[in-house]
Amino acid sequence: MTAQECIRSRRSIRRFTDQPVAHALLTEIVATASYAPSWKNTQIVRYIAVEGALKDRIAAQCTSSFPNNGKIIQGAPMLIAVTVLKNRCGYERDGSFTTPRKDTWQMFDAGVASQTFCLAAHEAGLGSVIMGIFDQQEAEALLELPDDRELVALIPIGYPAEEPAAPRRKDCMELVTFK
Repeated sequence: MTAQECIRSRRSIRRFTDQPVAHALLTEIVATASYAPSWKNTQIVRYIAVEGALKDRIAAQCTSSFPNNGKIIQGAPMLIAVTVLKNRCGYERDGSFTTPRKDTWQMFDAGVASQTFCLAAHEAGLGSVIMGIFDQQEAEALLELPDDRELVALIPIGYPAEEPAAPRRKDCMELVTFK
């Protein structure tokens, strides 16, 4: 599969089979995702693979603002919690901010890493969907995140039980401006 084929064929998967995700396969996917670019190569993204009762608790207790996300998490064999190390991205060594965007660069790095993770998973035959609507504080408590980490996304992952069609894309000339 070429990079273009991988990018164009990846879909957000919301229904999964019961087949578990092998830990060795997940490790390979994370190893590939580790090549995602990051602010000054800080590599702040960390993944937590959640299965079983804890996954089900997160699905039940952390999705009240969008209950469908709980159903998707419940139906996936594994949930990836995408976390970042705080206070590293966007900073100089002396603690000052490099740009007016301050520490918001960590969300950029988490987004790039999440998409790279999902593309690597797709190439390996797995489906995934990146979720941003969840009770962050409750999920962080259930995951027992240390104070130096922040949860930024949840990614249910597993073998797809659906093949959604590609959503309509905007015309390229609507997306680019030449000056």
